[in-house]
Amino acid sequence: MLLRRLPMLYTFCRKKPVPHIHLKSLAPFGSQQRVVSREKTEDLEVQDEEEEFPFSDVPRPGKRWERKPYPTPMKVLIQRAKEEKRKRQENPCRVLEHPPENGLLVPELEEVAHQVYNARELLLHGLSKLVNGDSAIPVKRCQFCSEVHIGHLDHQIRSCEGPKCGSRSSTHVWRRGGIRDVVGFPYCYHLYDRVGKPRVVHKERCGVPRLQAIVELCIQAGVDLENYPAKRRTKPVYSIEGRIVDFEQEAEEDSAAKTSVKPVSLSTEVISKLNTFEEDMDMGELGSRTLKSWLDMRSGAAKLMKTYSVITCGYCPEVQVGPKGHKVRMCKAARHQFRDGLHAWQEATIDDLIRPNYVWHVRDPNGPPLYNELKRYYGKAPAIVELCVQAGAPVPIEYRSMMRLDVVPPARDEYDLVA
Repeated sequence: MLLRRLPMLYTFCRKKPVPHIHLKSLAPFGSQQRVVSREKTEDLEVQDEEEEFPFSDVPRPGKRWERKPYPTPMKVLIQRAKEEKRKRQENPCRVLEHPPENGLLVPELEEVAHQVYNARELLLHGLSKLVNGDSAIPVKRCQFCSEVHIGHLDHQIRSCEGPKCGSRSSTHVWRRGGIRDVVGFPYCYHLYDRVGKPRVVHKERCGVPRLQAIVELCIQAGVDLENYPAKRRTKPVYSIEGRIVDFEQEAEEDSAAKTSVKPVSLSTEVISKLNTFEEDMDMGELGSRTLKSWLDMRSGAAKLMKTYSVITCGYCPEVQVGPKGHKVRMCKAARHQFRDGLHAWQEATIDDLIRPNYVWHVRDPNGPPLYNELKRYYGKAPAIVELCVQAGAPVPIEYRSMMRLDVVPPARDEYDLVA
């Protein structure tokens, strides 16, 4: 009986083809076609945005005894060095034509340098309101390690690697944090003449001032500050067998420096934005403006780093802005005994210049804390992004995959049932 019924069940369950008349009958309804077309265009826009910012995860920290990966492959660096050596041998005495190698400023990047400096001022001003204001979002830091958490409830993820973490089962001991825990700006030595004297030796370590590397990058790109003067040339320098020679007279240099140095002043647009920060504005708008200033600062600094060299140590977080690294023996990272305390300089990235300081993403600030059993389902984000998102700013597209917004974590008593 069952064998006889199988053909009947197959014909009954098989879907009948839709006649062509029904498809034509839907043509007069233009509103439905418009809705479908709008949905298609929105889907295409979302797909374009996702393709523009592909999937990205939190970069895993390397081991302490390993060197940082090179941003540019070693073969390309060797090829560049060979080309420079060949040009030096063909023409031992030549005038350097392209800035900033010849000591002149790049005119196209002067405005970018001022925009980066102004964005930094807006960022710090907005962070002071978000961290220390009346309705501030608490920023917490572990007492024994560099872990940072943003939120009212402490997370319970056991990831502490500080001293005596075994006796505490790797749990964090939280204390109050500040702005420096949200955004990290490494310091570097200030160079008065980045072409004529690009290095700071060990004996000069106490006489040369140090400042934030992002500010030093803006100074070398065209921003003038009173406390940190810089030499501005009007004529390109010469390269004689690889050595930089400047034929300008010292008297002309001093007079030009005195007349050309003008302290930087914030633009009227930046001053108006600072005044709006002082007013009683919504936390969401404050967070979105602070996040926008941070994104603008990073994008502008990335443009400057393509022309103005920024280098970092391959084993420690030391950064130096300029064509060469300093010779101060202050490295205490792995294998520093073989280098006599000198740094192993290499090309820096934007994360070396502006440290993002990744933290765990909290989806519901008023909900339960983050549990250690469900840490594989939680995402991470830079601390400044997490702070602004909790204040009410929209999530940037480039950090959505990193924050794992499309992952639904299970309940605490169901984590062992999920594959």
